[in-house]
Amino acid sequence: MDIKRFETGPRMSQVVVHNNTVYLAGQVGNAGDDVATQTKQALASVDRLLAVAGIDKSRILSATIWLADMADFPKMNGVWDAWVSPGNAPARATGEAKLATPEHLVEVIVVAAL
Repeated sequence: MDIKRFETGPRMSQVVVHNNTVYLAGQVGNAGDDVATQTKQALASVDRLLAVAGIDKSRILSATIWLADMADFPKMNGVWDAWVSPGNAPARATGEAKLATPEHLVEVIVVAAL
């Protein structure tokens, strides 16, 4: 089976497609913005990258969301709930983790069906 990579750099690809599955790198918003704004920005990146693969958010199978602080869970969920495709909510997990920089508050990782 072929592997297709999009927006590939020396460290990683933003999108990898294999066996009718689309894998996205973790998406973050602008460091320093509040968690709701960072979540909106990360989800906009997800939308854009899914379009690169030729699909949209209705095809998402699973999402993993990392928060720097679980106290931000309700704010992140408010943005997520407004964004998620109605009737197509993916399997999802959310946890707390140190992110790339202290200014990053949320990271979204998505796997979707081609």
